[in-house]
Amino acid sequence: MSEFRKPDRQERRRFLTIYGRKAVLEALQDRQMDCRILHIAKSNRSGGILREIQDAALAKGLDCREHSREELARISRNGRQDQGVALDVYCQAMRELDDYLDALSDAPQRILALDGVTNPQNMGMVIRSAAAAGIDGVLYADRGNPALGPLVIKASAGTVFRAPLLRCQTLLQASKSLCGSGFVLYRLQADAARTLFDGQPFAQRALFVLGGESDGISRELSSLPGENLSIPMANGVESLNVAVSGALVAYLAAMQ
Repeated sequence: MSEFRKPDRQERRRFLTIYGRKAVLEALQDRQMDCRILHIAKSNRSGGILREIQDAALAKGLDCREHSREELARISRNGRQDQGVALDVYCQAMRELDDYLDALSDAPQRILALDGVTNPQNMGMVIRSAAAAGIDGVLYADRGNPALGPLVIKASAGTVFRAPLLRCQTLLQASKSLCGSGFVLYRLQADAARTLFDGQPFAQRALFVLGGESDGISRELSSLPGENLSIPMANGVESLNVAVSGALVAYLAAMQ
């Protein structure tokens, strides 16, 4: 068993907790996962997939801890579905927005954000597209975005653990901080005169914001200085799913 060192606050914000026996076993079997602590309920019956989980954790030299059902429910934050098992995974690419800004270089930067997107599947798919395109960061707000749980993880095909997520409290405050650091805010709006594909170069530091599934971009974000962009539609189509729009924005921004 590896020696356990209590992480500091900055490190704790880089941890995600997976729960459920199948999800935990898959994570333990993934060589790219930086698994740290396995949590198991004392009341679990031994054998079967639980034995596989324990063997996989032992092979990785993980810190393994037993808890009461109540304690485990507090760790997993989903006592009804954790099946008596949870796993802490360290995400190296995840950072606080303030830490990202402190280390900001002169290289072009492309940041993507979702304003009021509450559907975990959409969030996960956008994270996957942004990671694949090579976006420098995806803003992930503690308030206003879905929790980084199993649905987001599944929709991202596991890229949540490797994606450059930038943690922040609210998207509005994060956008103000980025604009204060020289970022230009680009909002995706259906009625914008300028289109995403007009060939004009984006700013050296660019923040792209896509609105939620029903209400679009909030009034507060719409009031900030910035530019509006639209995605042209043909054949009477009114709009695209936010995950599709996110993929288009991520690749076009990264290509520039």
